[in-house]
Amino acid sequence: MSPFATRILPLSPLAIIVAASLLQSAHADDNLEVIEVHGQSLPQSVAGSTDDLLANSGVDFSAAGGVSALPILNGMMSDRVKVLIDGADISSACANEMNPPLSYVSGNQISQVEVMAGVTPVSMGGDNIAGVISLTTINPHFSKSDALGWQGGYLSGGYKSNGNVQTYGAGAELASKQLSLKYDGAYEDANSYQDGNGDKVLDTLYRAQNHALTAAYRDDTQLLAVKLTHQSIPFQGFPNQYMDMTDNQSFGVNAQYQRQFSAGQLDARLNWHRVKHEMGFFTAEKAGTMPMDTKGVDRSYQLHWSQPLGSGNTLKLGQELYDFRLDDNWPAVPGSMMMGPNTYININHGKRQRLAAFAEMDQQLSAWHLNYGLRFERVHTNTGAVQGYGSMMMAADNAAAAAFNQSDRRKTDNLVDISASASYQLDERQQLQFGLARKNRAPNLYERYSWGRTTMATTMIGWNGDANGYVGNLNLKPETAYTLSAKYQYLGDSLQGSISPFYTKVHDFIDADVIGRFNSGAATRHILEFANVDARLYGVDAKLAWLLADTAFGQWQLAAKASYTHGERQGSHTPLYQIMPFNGSLALSQQWGRASNKLEWQWVSDKNRVDSNRLENKTAGYGLLNASSQWDLKPLTLTLAITNLLDKNYQLPLGGVSIADYRQDPANGFGQLNGEGRSLNLSARYRF
Repeated sequence: MSPFATRILPLSPLAIIVAASLLQSAHADDNLEVIEVHGQSLPQSVAGSTDDLLANSGVDFSAAGGVSALPILNGMMSDRVKVLIDGADISSACANEMNPPLSYVSGNQISQVEVMAGVTPVSMGGDNIAGVISLTTINPHFSKSDALGWQGGYLSGGYKSNGNVQTYGAGAELASKQLSLKYDGAYEDANSYQDGNGDKVLDTLYRAQNHALTAAYRDDTQLLAVKLTHQSIPFQGFPNQYMDMTDNQSFGVNAQYQRQFSAGQLDARLNWHRVKHEMGFFTAEKAGTMPMDTKGVDRSYQLHWSQPLGSGNTLKLGQELYDFRLDDNWPAVPGSMMMGPNTYININHGKRQRLAAFAEMDQQLSAWHLNYGLRFERVHTNTGAVQGYGSMMMAADNAAAAAFNQSDRRKTDNLVDISASASYQLDERQQLQFGLARKNRAPNLYERYSWGRTTMATTMIGWNGDANGYVGNLNLKPETAYTLSAKYQYLGDSLQGSISPFYTKVHDFIDADVIGRFNSGAATRHILEFANVDARLYGVDAKLAWLLADTAFGQWQLAAKASYTHGERQGSHTPLYQIMPFNGSLALSQQWGRASNKLEWQWVSDKNRVDSNRLENKTAGYGLLNASSQWDLKPLTLTLAITNLLDKNYQLPLGGVSIADYRQDPANGFGQLNGEGRSLNLSARYRF
C-alpha cells in the first residue's frame, strides 16, 4: 500500500487561522443584499465537482489525473480552450499539463459557470480557438447593517464507494453594509477506482485540498474584492502518463476593482499566481525513479471600460497584459548511468508574454441583438540555454541541446481576432443566433521549446495520454481558426429545445508528424514533432426538455441531448486526435416538493475514426444507467446517487492508454483506459 494511503485530514495553517476567525459568530441579518451576477448561477446546495458542473454545460474531458482532466470544446482541447477563473488566465506549468487551470478550483467555490464554445466576444479573452470557460468564485454578499455580522456558513461531506473517495468542504461568511469576508475550503482523497469487471484501474489515486479567502469593500460607486488562494496536492496518479504528480503547491492573489462613473464603468483586475510542481513516482501501482521539478509564475492585469451610448448600445474598450515565466528542470539521479551527472534543463527561464487591446460593441436593434469586436494581441516567447544529462547514453540529447542553444529562440506572434454574433427574436418563444469569428492561438512554451531527442526525453513531453514521445518546433506558426455557428432555440411552457451546428476551419493547426519510432517491449510507439497543418472540424448539439405531467406526485420531465463532432486534417482526411464519437443522454426526472429524483441513460457510439500518427485505439460503444435522488430538508441537503448502475465495463474514448497497466505487465500492451464501474455516492451539505 502507498505510504500516502493513510486517511488523515491535513489542514494548512492558513485554513486553521481562517476557520477560527470566521466561526466567531455575530448576529445574523436575514435581509442579505447580493451583488447582481450575470450568467448561470449555481445553487450551492447542489455544487459538485468542477468537472461534473462543466460536463452538465456540454464540456467533454480528456482523461488525466483525478482533478486534472483537460476540457474539450468543439473537438479541441488543452490550450485551445481558454479557462478563466475570476477573469484570471492561469497557465499550466508542466510538460504533461498536470496542473491545468481547472485543477486550481473546487466545485464548492464556484458560484457561476459560463461556457461559450466557438464564437466568443473579444472581451472574454484571446489566445484561444475553441471557446471560453469562465468560472466565478468572487461573489461577495453584503448586509444592511453597519456592523460586521455573521451571514452564514456550511459544512459538506461526500463519499463514493468506487475508489473509497472522501470529500469535505467548509465555508463561512461575515458581512456588513460595506464589508464582506468569505472563506471556502475543500479536501478530497481517493484510492484507485475499479472498472466494471471489478479490476483496479491502476494509478488513479489522488489527494487535494483548496482554500480561498475573499475580502470585499464597497460604497455607492465602487467595489473592491481581493481573493487569496492556496492549493496543495501531495500526490496525484496519472494512469495515461509516464510520470505522476508527487507535489503541487500553489499560492495566488486575485484583485478586482469596479467603479461606476457618470459616463461609464471601469473594471480592473490584477492577478498573481505561483506554483511549484514536482513529478516522479509515489506508488507501487506505477513504480520508478525520475524527479522532475517545475516552477511557474503568472502575472496579469486587465483594464476594461464600458461606455453606454444610449438606446441599449454599449461600447467596451480593454487593454490587458499576461506574463508567464517557467523553469523546468530534471535533477540528476545519483548512481544512474543515464540520468546524470548533470541536471537536465528542459525550459530555462521560459517567457511567454501577451499584450492585448480590444474594442467591442453591444447593440440592441429592435428584435436584433448584436455583438461585434476586434482584438489584437502581440505574443513574445523566449527561453534561455539548456543542457542534457551529459551521459554518453544520452548523446543525442547533448547534441540537440548544443544545436538548440545556437538557435534564435526569440519569437513574436501577432494575433488578430474578429468576432461577430447576432440573435434575432422570432417571437416570444423562438430565437435564432448566428456567429462568425476569426480567432488565434500562439504555440505554448512546450510546443515551441521542447528540444530533447532521445526516447526518454521525448516521452516526458505531451499531454495527450498516448504513450508517444514529442519534440518541439521553433518554427511553429500560430493557429488561425475561422468559425461559423448557429443556434435555434424554442422556449415553450412545456417544451424547450435547441439545435446548435458549427463549422471551424483552422489554418496552421498544431498537430504532430511522425519523425521516429521506438519499441517498448513488444509495443511500438511513435516519436512526433509538433507541426502546423490545416484542419477542419464540424458538428452539432441538440437538446430537448419536455414537461410530461404536473400531478399530485410532482412534476415529471423528460430531457434528451445528443452531440456529434467530426475533426480531420484537410487534404489527407486523417482523423484528429481524441474526437468524441456520437453521444447523448436521455433522462427522466421528478420534482416532488423538496425531493428530486432522476434516472438517466448515457450512451456513446463506437469510436472507429482514430489518429494513426498517435496510434489511437478504437473503442466500442456503451451505455450507462445512472440514478440519483436529492432531498432539500433546509438547512440540510442530502444526495444519494448510483452511477453505472448495471456495472458496465467500458473503455473511455477520450481516456488515452493505460501506461500504468503496461508498466505492471508489458504483455498488456497499451490498452485503452477503462472507465469507472458501479459506485454508490452519498453527500450531505448543512447550512448554518
